[in-house]
Amino acid sequence: MEMKRFLEKLSSDTPTPGGGSASALAGALSASLVSMTAGLSLKKGRFRKEVVEGIRKEALAIQRRLLRAVDEDAKSYEAVLNAFLLPKNTEKERLVRTKAIQKAYREATVTPQLVCQHAILLLEDSKALILKGNPNAISDAGVAAFLADAALAGGLLNIGVNLDSVTDRMFAKRMNLLMKRLKRKRNYLMRGILNVLMIDRGDIL
Repeated sequence: MEMKRFLEKLSSDTPTPGGGSASALAGALSASLVSMTAGLSLKKGRFRKEVVEGIRKEALAIQRRLLRAVDEDAKSYEAVLNAFLLPKNTEKERLVRTKAIQKAYREATVTPQLVCQHAILLLEDSKALILKGNPNAISDAGVAAFLADAALAGGLLNIGVNLDSVTDRMFAKRMNLLMKRLKRKRNYLMRGILNVLMIDRGDIL
């Protein structure tokens, strides 16, 4: 979807695309900045060439994947809405409808999980570039980190919101454990990133 068209749809009064798609886009923007900063660090950073090229390659792959996730998240929520529109006139119809709703809610956690997992990788790459990349591009690496953090926070929020409606206790338990791990990793990485940025850019932060 073209950026202008996406923003028009995002600002409309329709439920999709929504926050999940915006989170995926934030991650894709982060990946673009990571790729750019890595490119700028090929000659002016403290990395071996193959390490920087690896970061850039990974960032571009994540960018492409998260761009697809923008549409995938919208479609997964549309599946939830469609499940609620199923008929419920008979007991059988109500059972079918309930199962469809539960399935849709579980599947609606898949894309946010993907966004979160890729955002963690982007935070790791951003941190590395802030520490050892081109010093003239430290603000770009910092913005990449902040966008990745926004994508991760949005993904966690969307997992939790959908999980609130899931009745499968084992599934909910697994997802809650995953969210805890992601939050711990996020907090660890962001503390390190903010500490470095505050040391180097204390007058801004």
